[in-house]
Amino acid sequence: MAETRPAKVGKWTEPALRVLRERYLAREGGEVAETPEEMCWRVALSIAAGEARYGRSRAAVREIAAAFYEVMVDGDFLPNSPTLMNAGKGNGLQYSACYVLPVGDSMEEIFDSVKAAAIIHKSGGGTGFAFSRLRPKDDIVASTGGRASGPISFLRVFNSATEAVKQGGTRRGANMGILRVDHPDILEFIECKLDGGITNFNISVAATDKFMDALAAGTEYDLVNPHTGAVTGRLSAKEVFERIVRAAWRTGDPGMIFIDRINASPANPTPEIGMVEATNPCGEQPLLPNEACNLGSLNVSKFARRGEDGDWSIDWDEMERVVRLAVRFLDDVIEMNPYPLPEIDATVKSNRRIGLGLMGWADLLFTMGIPYDSPGAIDLADRLMAFVKEKSHDQSAKLGEERGPFPNWSLSIYANDRPLRNSTVTTIAPTGTISMIAGCSSGIEPIFALAFEHRVRQPDGERVLTFVNETFERIAKERGFYSDALMREIAKRGSLDGIPGVPEDAARIFRTSHEINHEWHVRHQAAFQRYTDNGVSKTINLPNSASEEDVARAYLLAWELGCLGITVFRDGCKGEQVLNVGIGTKENVPSAAPAVIRPRPRSLNGTTYRTDTPIGTAWITVTETAQKEPFEVFVQVGKGGSDTMAVAEALGRLISLVLRLPSPFTAQRRLEEVISQLSRIGGGQPTGFGPAKILSLPDALARTLAEHIGQVKPLAEPPVARGDGRKQIGDLCKECGQATFIYEEGCKKCLSCGFNEC
Repeated sequence: MAETRPAKVGKWTEPALRVLRERYLAREGGEVAETPEEMCWRVALSIAAGEARYGRSRAAVREIAAAFYEVMVDGDFLPNSPTLMNAGKGNGLQYSACYVLPVGDSMEEIFDSVKAAAIIHKSGGGTGFAFSRLRPKDDIVASTGGRASGPISFLRVFNSATEAVKQGGTRRGANMGILRVDHPDILEFIECKLDGGITNFNISVAATDKFMDALAAGTEYDLVNPHTGAVTGRLSAKEVFERIVRAAWRTGDPGMIFIDRINASPANPTPEIGMVEATNPCGEQPLLPNEACNLGSLNVSKFARRGEDGDWSIDWDEMERVVRLAVRFLDDVIEMNPYPLPEIDATVKSNRRIGLGLMGWADLLFTMGIPYDSPGAIDLADRLMAFVKEKSHDQSAKLGEERGPFPNWSLSIYANDRPLRNSTVTTIAPTGTISMIAGCSSGIEPIFALAFEHRVRQPDGERVLTFVNETFERIAKERGFYSDALMREIAKRGSLDGIPGVPEDAARIFRTSHEINHEWHVRHQAAFQRYTDNGVSKTINLPNSASEEDVARAYLLAWELGCLGITVFRDGCKGEQVLNVGIGTKENVPSAAPAVIRPRPRSLNGTTYRTDTPIGTAWITVTETAQKEPFEVFVQVGKGGSDTMAVAEALGRLISLVLRLPSPFTAQRRLEEVISQLSRIGGGQPTGFGPAKILSLPDALARTLAEHIGQVKPLAEPPVARGDGRKQIGDLCKECGQATFIYEEGCKKCLSCGFNEC
């Protein structure tokens, strides 16, 4: 393979090489056994072999393989991760990232789906499920005379099965669970993640047009038993929507998909065959039961060209060339893909869905000098995606002439138009680690951070590596405001906000995700959706301070602008309830028997402290009894559901238990012992200087508790750039330990090592 591959080599960044070595390159005896170029050639040859099925000669197949290789090595186009990982290795693993499986209303059908999901998860795929066909909780089961346990109980079964596969030593499978808004169990579904028990699923409510109309009119809508078709009750659309918003504000779930809009759009090109009920785990790919998505992405930042006058424009001719090659590549994937189940193989080849999307959008805007949150960015998104749709559909039609249309074409919405090879052609999917390999920004997302620090422990000490967005670094050097000191300061903060000496227009253009109002996130999603057959993966990032009303406005704007669905992620969501503990009237604490844990009173007063730690801002709440004795401690740092938050919550629970257990010591004395144990515990990334120096989260907690009981004086309110000014970029990565594990495009990934849970 290495002897015959083309001579061109790639330009790989250090993060790209790291993620390639750890996730993608073939291994022998546990050691990496191929270069990135050999990987690209392996994939190119394997996928181009599909051309031989349509009469291509060996020389022609090799010529097409060389063209596939070139666009991958140049970083112009990359397929989804499973194709890069598995194509050409002969390991029998699929090349698709995600699937939708049917969940029928019988025990046999339900557990057939559990089994199919386990087979898919075993090889790293993700799955989507609609639980809408399941009869509601307490419905009578005629065959046994018993009562149905309802869809949420089976959602928990699927969640546990995923956990078991994960514990078996493979990457955790991602899932999407969907329930129609008119299902009688919808309220239980909306709030099923509030207790933190369902950890392997994203969930979304399938909102119907009738529901959205009732919401606009302020009226009620019908609940329908899917087993009998009977109306079982009515609910206020406004109250249901408010519950959706409240749960999403707290946990990020549920999202919403507009199911009737999906089925009336090109996202369901074969409505005579069946209705779409569910999407893939990140929500951008509606699929029929037993369908899979074959996805790939253009790196649009590679098509920017500088003219002689110094102005930037897009090379539309080169983009068209790569679009056409990418469509051919993705159609060939369908031929060569070893699907995990025969039902999936048959459904995929009947409809031949592909999803060509893009990445590098934020980098393109940086290069063109266009702020993400501006009408100019929306206009360019319209123009660019319209172009991609036009050329990709034309190429699919050419393949249809060459190879024949997709088998269900005569039953499709295109039956009276030019035959297409593929029932859908475009999808904007999460680009996760493939954007790291291509060295560009993720999907259509804004940059999460302009720079970040990666700390590497070595025998001779710790080495600090500063990673800077390449496009920003290039432009900063060209414009003369680059310096190592500036890059280090940006790495601490993550953005240009508040840094003196940065040109005003640069601060306007180089904005990060959390600096951009949620409205612009939604408007970008809508602009790309207008010219996308399937859906658009987009995380609507909200600051921690966002209100439930902000979440509601984002959901309604997505509906108004024509999006197929929406997911929001409020920084620090889930676990928020602990911040409000203690707000209420004082009550006397009932006396407890000496040998039992003191029960929690109905209400307690408390004080919440904000403190900077090496892994981000911590919120520490100490509640007190009516006698002013410490009773509980709550600790929040990082995002809800994250490992960082889990550790913080564990610290708080254990301290609370110490305070509530029977003891001859007073509560204050016990807290003093806790402080003594936690104080000065060291970590890898201390923050602050002098008296304000904090070594770790436990050290920060000890300092705060000491302040609460009067052991130490409160520090003066710090300036805007606190301590060393470091801003946490993300959660702690469970593989490399860096605080660069972020939520983007509907999935989690590490900016440092490439580990992901997509």
